[in-house]
Amino acid sequence: MAEISLTLMVIPIAAYLVGSIPFGVLLARLFGAGDVRKAGSGNIGATNVARVAGPLPGILTLLFDCAKGAVAVWAASRLTSDSATWMMIAALAALIGHCFPVWLKFHGGKGVATAAGAFLVLSPLALLGSVILFLLVVSFWRYVSLGSIFAAAAMPLLIYLLWAPHHAPPPTVTFGALAAAAIIIYKHDANIRRLLQGEEPKFSLSNKGAAP
Repeated sequence: MAEISLTLMVIPIAAYLVGSIPFGVLLARLFGAGDVRKAGSGNIGATNVARVAGPLPGILTLLFDCAKGAVAVWAASRLTSDSATWMMIAALAALIGHCFPVWLKFHGGKGVATAAGAFLVLSPLALLGSVILFLLVVSFWRYVSLGSIFAAAAMPLLIYLLWAPHHAPPPTVTFGALAAAAIIIYKHDANIRRLLQGEEPKFSLSNKGAAP
């Protein structure tokens, strides 16, 4: 019993530590771009890494940040025989680790990619719905930040509707998805202010000053 309790205690701690690995900072330095936090928007996510260090490190950052969430949730599923509650706890812990990493004095990224990886394991259909919504918003309004906010806000509803045929998710998953959406939207507070003031840069394939 004590061994089981210890295993369950390790899940959120390990998920947080995995989520807190600052791949954007590490890859930018590896590719010779210096500290990504001191350039562009200052964010450690894939968009700013691509802007500061180039497309390849940006894509790698996106993939590794997604992998953090996916690995944390997958490991929790293996340790708990696919317990949705513990998978959701791991997802939140990884997201918090990315957004508030201990290694960077709790100043991290915005969590979109890490949450995407976590929900890819938790509910692939819900993630697909949020990705489609993200692409539609960015295509229509050309704001990456607005697409991220819409996708995050829609995820709790998509999880509820698409969890399983004729079955709603456990309450812990519903409230966990709401908490994840709140964290991501909170981390976009500066973008929201710029959107309201009409100062948010629009996305453009030919413009390196795309939305941070």
